[in-house]
Amino acid sequence: MSGGRTLDGEVVVSGAKNAALPMLAASILSAEPLRLGNLPDLRDVHTMLSLLRILGAVVDGAAPGSASVRLAEPKSFSAPYDLVRTMRASILVLGPLLGRFGRADVSLPGGCAIGARPIDMHVNALRSMGAEVEMRGGYISARSNGLRGARIDLPLPTVTGTENIMMAAVLADGDTVIENAAREPEVRDLADCLNAMGARISGAGESRIRISGVGQLRGAEREILPDRIEAGTYLVAGAMTGGRVALRFRGELALGEVLAALRNAGADVRRGEGFVELDMGGRRPRSVNVATAPWPGFPTDMQAQFTALNAIASGHALVRENVFEQRFMHVAELRRLGADIEPLGREVLIRGVRRLQGAPVMATDLRASASLVLAALVAEGETVIHRVYHMDRGYERIEDKFSGLGAEIRRV
Repeated sequence: MSGGRTLDGEVVVSGAKNAALPMLAASILSAEPLRLGNLPDLRDVHTMLSLLRILGAVVDGAAPGSASVRLAEPKSFSAPYDLVRTMRASILVLGPLLGRFGRADVSLPGGCAIGARPIDMHVNALRSMGAEVEMRGGYISARSNGLRGARIDLPLPTVTGTENIMMAAVLADGDTVIENAAREPEVRDLADCLNAMGARISGAGESRIRISGVGQLRGAEREILPDRIEAGTYLVAGAMTGGRVALRFRGELALGEVLAALRNAGADVRRGEGFVELDMGGRRPRSVNVATAPWPGFPTDMQAQFTALNAIASGHALVRENVFEQRFMHVAELRRLGADIEPLGREVLIRGVRRLQGAPVMATDLRASASLVLAALVAEGETVIHRVYHMDRGYERIEDKFSGLGAEIRRV
């Protein structure tokens, strides 16, 4: 990448990875096809489709665009290590496998190395619903002769935990109530999908979710909501380069605190039906303090991008990470580009500099890779980013989209 260009143009926002993966897992719950539109062409989506095929699903069509998934007769109840180690969201098959078939063997998950994301909340919830769950040989082994509804108080509002419990509970006997549930838009999107399949879920998007078990689910057709993290990343790119970026999308794009932070950074932002437009008018962004929190707070998946923005903004800022304790690994790479960032435990102090300098850097996780791309857009000279396979897990055709905005970027 060669930096220094002002971005100007439009981007079509892809379907949300974090909504697509649980919806694909939900296909396990019915013998009829689940058809998903606006399915992004991502490495994680293909990994999930591969896992579903191992379980016995028939997949017609594939990303980009749409896919129909049907699991009538399972061939396996096991999610193997070779797949699960590359994508933590593989654990989302645990709840639906146990709920429909009464058995599941899922390898302990991998994914981005951004800190501890314990699965004990998933396991304890399933035990509360009557499942026998053991850890053996690196696998979560769960068995049930029929799950029962239960009251589940989550110590933290875990997104995948909430989703796994919902999918386990839709076919359980009786009512399940999840207290302190995650409220993210993707949780609500999954609940809407399950309800379209015949589930009875209320309260999704709030801290208490109630699920009344039903006898069986049917097929359905759903459109995946647009990816709010991809959208936020391109808006930050526009702000950092002093440019204009317009987003186009179908459905609800929930940006929340991200838009507030961009306005605090000095961006003019307007939005309407199916579009959001950011215009910096050639101005340098102002520093903006950020503290991550579960929805509706500032998303942890946008922390790295705002760390990059603050690196070239006027003034100084504190960025605090409250969700994952190891999510500042991009800081060392940004400092290689000339960023003035001082680590302070769970937060960093960033003193904005006018210019970064191109250098070879290495992506350590999905969102860290995005922050390095953003920094490279404003760095003098050439930046080479290694291990971009992280980026392919969550950004669809990122080099094509940035090229369309005027960036000088290519894959090597």
